[in-house]
Amino acid sequence: MLILQRKNNQSLTIGDNINITILEIGNDWVKLAIDAPKEISILRTELLEAASANQEAASSHLNEGSISKIKDLMNQSKNSGDT
Repeated sequence: MLILQRKNNQSLTIGDNINITILEIGNDWVKLAIDAPKEISILRTELLEAASANQEAASSHLNEGSISKIKDLMNQSKNSGDT
């Protein structure tokens, strides 16, 4: 991890085509301008984490539902065999 210190209106360049400029600095925040090609995805980390958590929850829910269906089918099979 590279750690840099920049002042207001200073920039840094990543590779040949990504430029990040400090626009404003507050007590506990920084406003950035990111100039990058459209094909480069720029996402806030908290959005990626939320999407990952949603996928895990959906997967877990699906697995619980599948297990419930299997149990129901097994119970139906047992009940139909008793008659």
